[in-house]
Amino acid sequence: MAKKRDYYEVLGVNRDASDEDIKKAYRKLAMKHHPDRNPDNPKSEEQFKEAKEAYEVLSDPQKRPAYDQYGHAGVDPQAGMGPGGGAGGFADAFSDIFGDIFGGGQRGGGRSNVYRGADLRYNLEVTLEDAARGSETRIRIPTMAECETCGGSGAKKGSEPKTCPTCAGHGQVRMQQGFFSIQQTCPKCHGTGRYIADPCGTCHGAGRVKQHKTLSVKIPSGIDEGDRIRLTGEGEPGVNGGPPGDLYVQIHLKAHAVFQRDHDDLHCEMPISFSTAALGGEIEVPTLDGVAKLKVPAETQTGKVFRLRGKGIKGVRSSSHGDLLCHVVLETPAKLTDRQKELLQEFEEISQGNAQRHSPRAQSWLDRVRDFFGS
Repeated sequence: MAKKRDYYEVLGVNRDASDEDIKKAYRKLAMKHHPDRNPDNPKSEEQFKEAKEAYEVLSDPQKRPAYDQYGHAGVDPQAGMGPGGGAGGFADAFSDIFGDIFGGGQRGGGRSNVYRGADLRYNLEVTLEDAARGSETRIRIPTMAECETCGGSGAKKGSEPKTCPTCAGHGQVRMQQGFFSIQQTCPKCHGTGRYIADPCGTCHGAGRVKQHKTLSVKIPSGIDEGDRIRLTGEGEPGVNGGPPGDLYVQIHLKAHAVFQRDHDDLHCEMPISFSTAALGGEIEVPTLDGVAKLKVPAETQTGKVFRLRGKGIKGVRSSSHGDLLCHVVLETPAKLTDRQKELLQEFEEISQGNAQRHSPRAQSWLDRVRDFFGS
């Protein structure tokens, strides 16, 4: 049998630690090692039990002095303890910790458990234009509403829920063996403190029915992919009078026919003709605010990027607009006439007469190829 570690060492506190320090240390370890939080760690249950055992002794005003004087022998459970003797502090802290882990907990003696409603998420697709300028839209979401037939009680009309006989309406039951005591949710009423002998036929005892509601969502200008809009109190209703959860609207941008967004900047491809790239000229470029004029200098190469400052998007958290970056794509002529082919052939023959001058990039590439092959 493995030798037990010192309880103070287990909790990581000094021997003169206060009751509050001991409780805080235990709560931290219980949250960290709880098996439900560590399903892939086989050692978590053992560590959790070790911390629980240490706290059970050191939080008890009678067991702690005995442990300090005699060690583990002074608190050997075989020695026997009176029913409930000194276990109150442990059970209270254990109940608090379970409330922290699972989001619940009893709210006052004799009252049913009160729980906050669950948060919900709604995926909303918006156009680039709406994301840039802002807009307002309406969404329809499922929700749980109070059953009108039973008024939310869950009991058949003319009857009412009864106090749970197992937990006497507390919603919690305490199990104890020797000095070991644990408080857990009542298995009969599931923590509500009440049970329904004759459930409502509409909601089947739940007290709530599924419905749909329509909400208005304001989309702020500049919102981006992955941003969330929080609608407070529009999530699931709470249980037993608890507050409702929130609804988070997750933004997804629809693909755009012209632009691609990169934070506050916009990108677009700008096809230009062979002659415009060679001779230069002025072309029209689309923006979110209309058409802009762009001067293309002579001898522009494919892949060249022109930046139109301030023609992007002003983000939600930005102080100024982003830019529009136009990527030049040289368009090769298609479906040529015989005359066009004749002119291009003539142009090619003239250009080959002085390739170093008219096609410097191609000539440089050929020189690198020759060097590579050593020719």
